[in-house]
Amino acid sequence: MSGPKLDGLEKIRGAAQFTDDLTRPHMLHGSFLRSPHPHARILSIDTRAARAMEGVSAVLTGEDLPTRYGVLPVAQDETALAVEKVRFVGEEVAAVAAVDRPTALAAAQAITVVYEVLPPVFTAGAASEKGAPLLHADRRKKTNILRRVQRSYGDVEAGISSAHVLSSGRYHYPGSTHVPLEPHVALAEPDGHGRVTLTSATQIPHHLHKALARVLQMRLQDLRVVKPHVGAGYGGKSDPFSHEICAVALARATGRPVKFLLNREEVFYAHRGRHPADMEITLAATRDGEITTCDFKAVSCGGAYASYGVVTAYYFGVFLPLPYRLQNLRFDTRRLYTNHPPCASPWRSR
Repeated sequence: MSGPKLDGLEKIRGAAQFTDDLTRPHMLHGSFLRSPHPHARILSIDTRAARAMEGVSAVLTGEDLPTRYGVLPVAQDETALAVEKVRFVGEEVAAVAAVDRPTALAAAQAITVVYEVLPPVFTAGAASEKGAPLLHADRRKKTNILRRVQRSYGDVEAGISSAHVLSSGRYHYPGSTHVPLEPHVALAEPDGHGRVTLTSATQIPHHLHKALARVLQMRLQDLRVVKPHVGAGYGGKSDPFSHEICAVALARATGRPVKFLLNREEVFYAHRGRHPADMEITLAATRDGEITTCDFKAVSCGGAYASYGVVTAYYFGVFLPLPYRLQNLRFDTRRLYTNHPPCASPWRSR
């Protein structure tokens, strides 16, 4: 069934409003201080110079927002600002709200952080080695493997041994990020009575709503999330992000609207793209070309936090045979923590 795109006319006329089109009286602008290290322990943070700057209204660090969150209930391992250590270059360490964007940027750079640099892991092989530096040492399982999935049906060995045609190969996918035309942007507006409205270029307003309430310890009814027109996302805006949480936190702290607009470099730090992966696959087929058997292994670098990684490891294998009806399938997939920006949604980013 075909028909006109519901928002097509509005966009063609230039009447559609995106988050960055919005401005409010007395609006403050947010900026981040980001980590220069892929893996380091935070020894101290000195915000005095930033707080003393003219035009700066508020400064936040990880101590102000220690509650963990994540887009999936089974993987709550992120904080809005780094707590105790950083896990990738570009991770948010402190947030500033100021009268204009240049002042906010300058104030963020005026914050001094003392780090103890830790050894990083950049490949799945390095992350899985015995004795490798742990990104999340407080996990019950003392390993960088977030999730391993092993599934099979039929008789793979018999399918391979009886095949008329076998095809095997090893492949490396380097990963990718979405680069939507619209960068990440959010505007938080307090109403003066303890309630806040957040307008954000998000693909997951309901998940974001819950994450905000969790981290900020607010009632759901005191938060409203508005998703206006989004200038593309492709899955890259399918997580709760630090700039969204910090916008609301700073709006509450100052009593004024706060907007965060990430530049293009920051969008790459936000990332949430497809996982780099090393894959091995063997396909078995009959003489007339019918594929009967698939044996598949994959190891992926997931970055510093879980995001959708728990299901990514599963989807790597379970979607593999579609749309074929295979007699035999076996897959063994792993998703590991590495010192990169987090990878994310597997189904929307294809």
